Amino acid sequence: MGTTDLRVLVLAGGLSYERDVSLKSGRRVIDALRAAGIDAQQRDADVSLLPALRSDPPDAVVIALHGATGEDGSLRGVLDLCDVPYVGCDALASRLAWDKPSAKAVLREAGIPTPDWVALPHDRFSELGAVAVLERIASRLGLPLMVKPAQGGSGLGAAVVRDESALPAAMVGCFAYDSTALVERYVTGMDVAVTVIDLGDGPQALPAVEIVPRNGVYDYAARYTAGLTTWHTPARLDSAAAGAVASAAVAAHNALGLRDLSRVDMIVDESGAPHVLEVNVAPGMTETSLMPMAIQAAGLDFGKVLASMVSRAATRTASLSS
Repeated sequence: MGTTDLRVLVLAGGLSYERDVSLKSGRRVIDALRAAGIDAQQRDADVSLLPALRSDPPDAVVIALHGATGEDGSLRGVLDLCDVPYVGCDALASRLAWDKPSAKAVLREAGIPTPDWVALPHDRFSELGAVAVLERIASRLGLPLMVKPAQGGSGLGAAVVRDESALPAAMVGCFAYDSTALVERYVTGMDVAVTVIDLGDGPQALPAVEIVPRNGVYDYAARYTAGLTTWHTPARLDSAAAGAVASAAVAAHNALGLRDLSRVDMIVDESGAPHVLEVNVAPGMTETSLMPMAIQAAGLDFGKVLASMVSRAATRTASLSS
């Protein structure tokens, strides 16, 4: 089956805090696939999805859902039950990458640098005494700190803490989005995001995107509000640092058992060493998203890249079921 014969379903929307971003990603994916000559339709992940998959199964699915719906592995598990192929990693790898503390433990075990951290559930935070716990965290990890939800994306609930007195408020803000907070040592340096894609020859890192938020923190507003962030693609790194960043991204992709695509977020310190923060298995694909920027910087066509991935997904599933 050629790519122009494929029928692709793009899943976008969902009920997470990132619904609006997901819908924008979905529209961008639809436009790119149609420009590549592929029959692509969009659908939300609601009660009508499973009946539609049974009555008229697509050749492949592109998951443009952000937040838990698209990234915690549950939807991928349901697609597996329905024997519907999809672009991206399987349910197990998605679940692992979605939980930042678990993913960081895997990265650390694989020898991939990631900032020191502690994961703190809200219940333990309350039971053990907030003041005592926070004092110990600040003493052990040092300041500044980054506080963010253990699960989630788009910078929601994240805050940089430069003074110990600001830590309680940051924790409260984080717990509004997740029952567990990830508190990690804040590494000063250049924010970069590296997209990893596999078009059949193994995972490769695309040019890093350097992120320069006006207020110094790449939070939700900085990501999706025009004028609040400047991007440089490729990132302004020397050749040695650029190589180290690319290697770290591919290593993280492989360590977490990912496939097809991922986006690896990291900090490059003043010595040029990368520190992996997290790995996203369903990267945003809006006009201001980092993956499309990286694809363009690599001289690739966004629609053709997606077309290659959906073709491989359909072929992969066909070979597994034969």
